[in-house]
Amino acid sequence: MELRRAAREALCLPDPAAKAAAATALFDACRDGAALDSAAALPPLAAGPGRPERPHLVDPARLPRRSPFTADGRAALLHAVAHIEFNAIDLALDAAWRFAGMPEDFYRDWLRVAAEEARHFTLVQDHLATLGRAYGDFDAHDGLWAMAERTQADVLARMALVPRTLEARGLDATPPMQQRLRQAGDLRAVAILDVILRDEVGHVAIGNRWYRWLCDREGLEPVATYARLARVHRAPRLRGPFNVDARRAAGFTEGEMAALVQQELAGAADAEGPHRPSAPDA
Repeated sequence: MELRRAAREALCLPDPAAKAAAATALFDACRDGAALDSAAALPPLAAGPGRPERPHLVDPARLPRRSPFTADGRAALLHAVAHIEFNAIDLALDAAWRFAGMPEDFYRDWLRVAAEEARHFTLVQDHLATLGRAYGDFDAHDGLWAMAERTQADVLARMALVPRTLEARGLDATPPMQQRLRQAGDLRAVAILDVILRDEVGHVAIGNRWYRWLCDREGLEPVATYARLARVHRAPRLRGPFNVDARRAAGFTEGEMAALVQQELAGAADAEGPHRPSAPDA
């Protein structure tokens, strides 16, 4: 088995259960010493990743707010988590096959991430079934994969803007979500999110590791380079509150945390700007 080629094939599987099983099997094969074919330049995908017919993908603005305090609201919230985890399998598999010529540990890292995301998806999907729902029952959006497409030609941009930006948002969002689910009495969901949060710290740390490795290789300053990549690839503006402990555990430096807070303050100032009264004439 050539693992990068197999990761590309797994990415194209439309059935979520089959994709999750394939991601798990690939990491098992990786640990057993299967060839990584790291130097091979593989042909591009004819289309995007394999997906089931449902969920229907819509503009994020069309998705309603989800409250965990009703059965349908809690199911919709957990469905959103399942969708994130399904997309995260795709993102990890894509990183594992797309970028040739990286050190072998790069591919091992992303195959491990794919297997852990597969476990997360299965945990959430199984819990969703206890609520009488299944993955595909609610609409979803395509924001995660859109960023993968925008960074498909640049491994540095991919590392900067998927694990260190989109996935890192989960570090911030998970504790408040757990609090609401705990108040709603869904302790199983809280426990599943504990597993996801623990693993996601490691996934973001992998993104940080390889982002800094690439910056060092190319002689780039990480904070300024991140700001440039975020602007060029239209990354979402990050808003607090930030899970500072989890971000530090994932390897963000104090300088990066300060830049994150400064970005948020600048965004707040921009939002308030049009509503400020004009300065009086001198």
